[in-house]
Amino acid sequence: MTPTEPRASALLPAVLQSLDLLRIEPAGAVLHVRLNRPQKRNAVSDALVAQLHTTFVNLPEATRAVVLSGAGDHFCAGLDLAEISERSVAEGIVHSRSWHAAFEQIQFGRVPVVAVLHGAVVGGGLELAAACHVRVAEESAFYGLPEGQRGLFVGGGGSARIPRLIGAARMTDMMLTGRVYDAKEGLAIGVSQYVVEAGQGLAKAFALAERIAANAPLSNFAVMHALPRIADMAQGEGLFVESLMAAIASGDEAAKSRVRAFLDGKAAKVKKA
Repeated sequence: MTPTEPRASALLPAVLQSLDLLRIEPAGAVLHVRLNRPQKRNAVSDALVAQLHTTFVNLPEATRAVVLSGAGDHFCAGLDLAEISERSVAEGIVHSRSWHAAFEQIQFGRVPVVAVLHGAVVGGGLELAAACHVRVAEESAFYGLPEGQRGLFVGGGGSARIPRLIGAARMTDMMLTGRVYDAKEGLAIGVSQYVVEAGQGLAKAFALAERIAANAPLSNFAVMHALPRIADMAQGEGLFVESLMAAIASGDEAAKSRVRAFLDGKAAKVKKA
């Protein structure tokens, strides 16, 4: 960077520059959001979940995809237990709903999110990962839901999202017995879509995010918002919504120009990598 070039962080909205528990760096159309509590294994505190919410509500206009990662040796070791010991029932409900609001902005926000998973992806960390759209695991990643051993229950949306990835029976086993899956097992059961060698997670995630960012924004939005809802519908209703979404997407000028490019032989055909 030359002395006349602005730092990447200076290109962020002021509200994002002020966040101290996240490191946020734009890289073209991709925004890198990194959990930044390595000394706590990136455990999610009230302040951190609030900053995640703020970030995904205030994404820079140029952002077309997000890479979410964790500083240090772990992605996220879950809820910061130091904050819950004296909460009342009413306070616990409000706390859980704050997680729901933040993770809703990740799953059903403006752009797709690619998570880089390494080390501990445990409890609330797994709930956070499940709210993302694509998950890249390094070989060091391991997954657990220790709430059952601690007298707790998931509160960050895990009971709604994780069974959709791995099934209710596997999640039940993890919570009742403390079973832990490693990265390759997690790939096999559906936690992640990719597994890479140690230290290669960010490179893979950025490659995927850049490919995602090059898609038509409306097409990405349809995949994020319509697909999971259609999957929850009865088939007849789902097929009707699919027709509506397909018509809306194909009527967009970005889709028309891409189809014309394909017909003119200017776009790459699908082939095995």
